[in-house]
Amino acid sequence: MALQRHLLRKAKFLSGSSFSTIPSSSAAAAAAAAAAVCDAPPPRLPPFDHSPRSYKGPLADEVFQKRRKFLGPSLFHYYQKPLNIVEGKMQYLFDENGRRYLDAFAGIVTVSCGHCHPEILSAIMEQSNLLQHATTIYLHHAIADFAEALASKMPGNLKVVYFVNSGTEANELAMLMARLYTGNLGMISLRNAYHGGSSGTLGLTALNTWKYPIPQGEIHHAVNPDPYHGDFGSDANRYAKDVQDHIDFGTSGKVAGFIAETIQGVGGAVELASGYLKLVYDIVRKAGGICIADEVQTGFGRTGSHYWGFETQGVIPDIVTMAKGIGNGLPLGAVVTTPEIASVLAQKILFNTFGGNPVCSAGGLAVLRVLDKEKRQAHCTDVGSHLLGRLRALQQRHEIIGDVRGRGLMVGVELVTDRTEKTPAKAETAVLFEKLRELGVLVGKGGLHGNVFRIKPPMCFTKDDADFLVDALDYSMSRL
Repeated sequence: MALQRHLLRKAKFLSGSSFSTIPSSSAAAAAAAAAAVCDAPPPRLPPFDHSPRSYKGPLADEVFQKRRKFLGPSLFHYYQKPLNIVEGKMQYLFDENGRRYLDAFAGIVTVSCGHCHPEILSAIMEQSNLLQHATTIYLHHAIADFAEALASKMPGNLKVVYFVNSGTEANELAMLMARLYTGNLGMISLRNAYHGGSSGTLGLTALNTWKYPIPQGEIHHAVNPDPYHGDFGSDANRYAKDVQDHIDFGTSGKVAGFIAETIQGVGGAVELASGYLKLVYDIVRKAGGICIADEVQTGFGRTGSHYWGFETQGVIPDIVTMAKGIGNGLPLGAVVTTPEIASVLAQKILFNTFGGNPVCSAGGLAVLRVLDKEKRQAHCTDVGSHLLGRLRALQQRHEIIGDVRGRGLMVGVELVTDRTEKTPAKAETAVLFEKLRELGVLVGKGGLHGNVFRIKPPMCFTKDDADFLVDALDYSMSRL
């Protein structure tokens, strides 16, 4: 493969066994430079003023054995030797031995403000000491206050909020709304998308690694407008035509709705071709459908340039779903829509026992206030631009990096063995993944082949953290 050929040529060159016309002094200088790289000390974590508590609980092996015995066999874990994480503080995690790690994955893009953020903890504990649960059959100010604050962040007439417990539930409810409101059944989502793991949302999901062989029910998967892998490059018009073709040839001509992430998360930080959503929203609405934006990972300022991912495409959806960063780790999700669409659910009883739980509502409201107070959206722009700049410079030095993409602190680094063919570097990704952990960096993996590093840290992540992460990548790749 291209990378292996490149490394072989480099090795031959450095050893002086080929390219005999190159002066020996040049070969010696190159060999010395390569040796210097290999002898360089590993990068060190930036200083951080926090000492973890001494851990006295069960150790990793015991926890792992108990987990294997009592929890479902579908659970998976990262790393050959699973980490026993016992404490977190802002952008860092600590294992059972007190070792610190840079969390560049934020609990799968969930910890928005930082692990154990003091203001959010204070709001949660204050509410917990008063009332943990009562459900919406009674009045409580926390759910109303949170809904009001969340609605104030939405554009247009997106003013009615339903609270749920996860992104999967949010997308399930959005699909129900779309079908009830339009009277149609057909849904359109994108290939490479992930929208949840319930029996309904698995139909919307279009990555075979996550799908079970069950009926999907009136769901069409359109060609993914992926500027890196897509057949049409960045041509939004040609991708949008595929949606029109699905409607023309695969439906009655009417659909219930269209759902998409603006930057696909599980799919590997794939940002949709510019202008795509505006074209598709128009097509779907003409076919009687409504448009759903899945903001489970892209919401709350993470993209930096905008508070919501869909705003980067200049559109206003009919329904917005959200979770993960909305609660900084609390089991919390939401669906926001217009009063007209929301009214269809009044035909029957829609009830969620824990949706709008007072503790989660108090925590969610604290998250919104912290994000504003600490100007995290602007911070994501600043630090994200620095991180992307360094990663793209690293791409020029390491042939294994096929693509660097994303915006703000939602970034993907795709690893390939051949830049022309874009062949997934599966084995190399696995090796580098373990090396980064050894150096103290925890990242995620995504894409159909698991060859994309997902870099989506808590939004308190700093430029020093970004430099350490890139230096750790450079150090590991130089020794691949």
